[in-house]
Amino acid sequence: MRVRIGVGVGGGTASGDPEVFGAVVDGLERLGFDSLWVAERASGPALDPVVAMTFAAARTTHLKFGPSVMVLPGRNPVLLAKTMASLDRISNGRLLPAFGLGVADTAEHQAFGVARMDRASWFNEALPLMRRLWTEDVVEHHGPRFHLDAARVDIKPVQQPLDVWMGGIAPSELRRVGRLSDGWLPSFVTPDDVRGGIAAIKQHADEAEREIDPEHYGALLTYADGPLPDRFLELIKLRQPDKNPSDLVAPNRQELRSKIEAFIENGASKFVVMPLGEPPDWKAEIEALADDLLPLQD
Repeated sequence: MRVRIGVGVGGGTASGDPEVFGAVVDGLERLGFDSLWVAERASGPALDPVVAMTFAAARTTHLKFGPSVMVLPGRNPVLLAKTMASLDRISNGRLLPAFGLGVADTAEHQAFGVARMDRASWFNEALPLMRRLWTEDVVEHHGPRFHLDAARVDIKPVQQPLDVWMGGIAPSELRRVGRLSDGWLPSFVTPDDVRGGIAAIKQHADEAEREIDPEHYGALLTYADGPLPDRFLELIKLRQPDKNPSDLVAPNRQELRSKIEAFIENGASKFVVMPLGEPPDWKAEIEALADDLLPLQD
């Protein structure tokens, strides 16, 4: 399997500072990381993911980039399909689109205007519609939420097909990955979770008469530098109440490599590493990550 290492910039970081974010982008490109992943938090200090990805696309020539993850419910699928196709076109095929339902947070729900109970059905209609807009010249669609007559997105992605990634570890999320996704990138998981998740996704994909590339399984791995922040402990309690938080995060940057190797043994090959807190010096942090992890890339 081809192991690839990307770096994530979380929604709670100061990536809105152009000098800080510029240093992150430049360092990842210069050192040979596979990809940059930017979080979406409407109420957080991080940049809007489309703005951040456009910045990265214009500043680099090799670095791939994606959102981790972009909320789909609440967005117009025609306009979002045009945005994603434009990003892939202007970057010469370097976009890694990843979509989700959004975090369980009242402020975020208000921003997108879709009740939590309605998000899955919105997603299930919008994503297949976007795929059609990326490949077909003219699209007719009449569904529960969207009605299109002769809709067009004339800028097509360079990548055909444009692979879509998803996260999630709950049974309903694994079913959705198997039915709709081209890749899986869950967060706050163990190697055992990934092994079991891959088996479940393959079963759901078989049932939907689909196939997911065996190299399109990975994990987003967080790491700390000191005690785990309270916000992280609260998040884990909500998302994985039966797990020990210390099993879901590396205690420091130096232990990331051994964790990644354990995930590789369980079938994953694509990784995004992300610090839980704000590094005091992003340039130095990225260089240290390169020394520790890039030898794993083949």
